[in-house]
Amino acid sequence: MKKIILSSLVCISMFTQAQVQTPKASPVAKVEQRAGLTDISISYSRPAVNERKIFGELIPFGERWRLGANENTKIRTNDELIFGAEVLKAGTYAVFATPNTDRWVIDFYTDTTNWGLPEKWDPTKVALSVVAKVTVFPIKTENLTISIDNLEFNSAVLNITWDNTQASLPFSLNTKEKVVESIEKTLSSSTVTANDYYSAASYYFTEQIDLKKALVWSTKAVEMKGESAYWMTRLKAQLQAANGDIKGALATAKISIIAAEKDGDQNYVKMNQKSMEEWSKKK
Repeated sequence: MKKIILSSLVCISMFTQAQVQTPKASPVAKVEQRAGLTDISISYSRPAVNERKIFGELIPFGERWRLGANENTKIRTNDELIFGAEVLKAGTYAVFATPNTDRWVIDFYTDTTNWGLPEKWDPTKVALSVVAKVTVFPIKTENLTISIDNLEFNSAVLNITWDNTQASLPFSLNTKEKVVESIEKTLSSSTVTANDYYSAASYYFTEQIDLKKALVWSTKAVEMKGESAYWMTRLKAQLQAANGDIKGALATAKISIIAAEKDGDQNYVKMNQKSMEEWSKKK
């Protein structure tokens, strides 16, 4: 009797565990991207063109669309995204689109629990509506693709591409404010390192913020690390040139070249040589 019961339990267990698995027509995708210091994730399903005319037929112009298939397309950001003069606060949102031939309206909706479009659209749940520019390409993208491109320290572009159409939403970030705050806090500590000074000077140089202060930090980095750190002496040379000290920049660049040659880094040798040629014309 025990054997019969045990056999029955095994059969039931096998029956409950066995499931037919088939691929989804619109597979789920997830995009995770750090832009500046902001972490952004997008989850969505990717329907295919499948020899259909998408925009204007399958997806009618002027009608709101769930921007994908199956569950809501969702975007999560841990910091503000700035679309022109409009700000999307940190949080998680469902994303809907209203396509037109020349532009799309993108809605960020606070209720993310719908399957597709909400049964009743609630304007009070629209955190932000923005207009996306549309580009038509000769080459088709078979599966809906949402991406974050053109990554810069302070900006990026949210692209929605499907069939031969791309809707683009440029946005900016509060990166500079955060980095400056981090730099001030770090450089005021008692444990500041040469790399801290170098990173701070490098960021200020790239963003063209207070180049005199950046030169002071760069000089401290070289003093602490030594002239063998040719990447640091190169930055110091660049900052000297940016502050009008061409003679000093040329001398520092030579130091960087010697150290780079000793380390076998021809890339830095060439970069310094090119800079020296340009600076020499300004003497």
